[in-house]
Amino acid sequence: MGLLTFPKVYNTYFVAIIATVGGMLFGFDISSMSAIIGTSQYIDYFHNPHGVRQGAINSALAAGSVVGSLMAGPISDKIGRRDSIFFACLWWLIGTAVQAGVNGFGSLMAGRILNGVCVGITSSQVPVYLAEITKKEKRGSIIVIQQLAIEWGIFIMFFTGYGCSFIPGAASFRLAWGLQFVPCLVLMTGLPFLPRSPRWLAKVDRTEEAITTLARIQAKGNIDDPLVVAEWEEITTVLAAERAAAPGWRKFFHNGMWRRTMAGFTVQAWQQLSGANVMTYYVVYVFQMANMTGNILLISSGIQYALFIIFTSIIFFYIDKTGRRTLFMYGAIGMALCHFVVGGVLSAGEYVPDGVDGNLNVLIRVTGSKAHTVIAFSYFLIIVYALTLAPVAWVYAAEVWSLETRAVGMSISAVGNWLFNFALGLFVPPGFANITWKLFIVFGVLCIGAAVQVFFTYPETCGKTIEEVEELFSDNGPKPWHTKPGNSKLDGLIQEAREKTLHAKDVVGETVHHESVGTDVLSNQTVEKPIANTQDV
Repeated sequence: MGLLTFPKVYNTYFVAIIATVGGMLFGFDISSMSAIIGTSQYIDYFHNPHGVRQGAINSALAAGSVVGSLMAGPISDKIGRRDSIFFACLWWLIGTAVQAGVNGFGSLMAGRILNGVCVGITSSQVPVYLAEITKKEKRGSIIVIQQLAIEWGIFIMFFTGYGCSFIPGAASFRLAWGLQFVPCLVLMTGLPFLPRSPRWLAKVDRTEEAITTLARIQAKGNIDDPLVVAEWEEITTVLAAERAAAPGWRKFFHNGMWRRTMAGFTVQAWQQLSGANVMTYYVVYVFQMANMTGNILLISSGIQYALFIIFTSIIFFYIDKTGRRTLFMYGAIGMALCHFVVGGVLSAGEYVPDGVDGNLNVLIRVTGSKAHTVIAFSYFLIIVYALTLAPVAWVYAAEVWSLETRAVGMSISAVGNWLFNFALGLFVPPGFANITWKLFIVFGVLCIGAAVQVFFTYPETCGKTIEEVEELFSDNGPKPWHTKPGNSKLDGLIQEAREKTLHAKDVVGETVHHESVGTDVLSNQTVEKPIANTQDV
């Protein structure tokens, strides 16, 4: 893409912050609808869309993201992780232009689908890029920056939409959607200064550049650093083995790869099926059920996005100290309890056949202490999600794939995310209308199902190199419930490399010492011999 002429910045956190603006685009598009769907300007202009029609508008983003996810793997393998993100931005610019000039249902759908193609590519390839440039000890926290960027995007765009809601007419949502240009331009400006993935460079046989980049990221440019030497040996060994594996799509199911494919796909699917996106997409509807209206409704809805950021920021500091399995399992169980409480309370609510405040997507209402309980447990659900499933799903999905399959594999994971995102976006509004409170019970049961699958099929990847994960998913690998964080073999390889370096220095030192002693002996002999000869004479 012609980005190589720019000076490069190798600080991992700087790289992560720029790259994850791609996640911010995702967040912008999510809440570009959340703050707007309840406004009179939107309802009047689009003729009070409800049920499947409103579901279609929300799920258009996910439909485009499925397409983008399918495109992402081959594109990323061809032009690289970094440049595939730049390519995705072009789709965002077009989609945002269409949304900013929206003139009806059709153009809104088209703009969201085009934006979705961008989100599909960035949501799958940003975690791949981050996983491939980061030390194993920091990989979780670095990828969590992706989730934080999503949440900041949601938060900023929600209150941007809220501010624009005071503008009369269609200009309110057109301006809000037009502001989505800003993060995209920031991302496109920053990308040329980021290095390529050293593992992608190795994959395409640009060996010298790969080693140099790896050294600059991991050891300030020292290619002889034990960490760089050990990691490079591991990369080349695993890459050689993977190239000898089954070709084409068979590589995703050959030997133990089917386990990784299942884990990578389902971890993203469960993130959606946990029901958290009911809150991110339709929190306005849920709080209307709790008898909130007007500005109080929008501000209370926005509070959950602030909670999202606060608690994901907390887990940023701990995710590489805590197992992925543990967080996901207990998080899913905690979310299930929240769903059951919200559903149980709403089951005692008043049925409103004409819709609460005329909103045909909201047909049930509770008041008083019941309303307070719904609001409280909706917040609890988001807190648990922010601490567990939200960040872990992205981290785990980026960790389970091999080097040869990672770009396409992460596309498979993203397809799992976006297929179910599409389904939920489409069917949640009709679900609210047809089964009302029972929808929360369904999500609660699904969360229990997620915890069960994680226990039996997800080995622990925390503290392992992305090459070591190969063994965890192999036929002879340990049972998932016997795996623990840390104990990386790379640490042993680094120690061996250090010992070899020290041994080499010792050998050189001994050689120099012997040579020095030999010179002294020869020197003494040279001096002594002439004297002896003189005496003999």
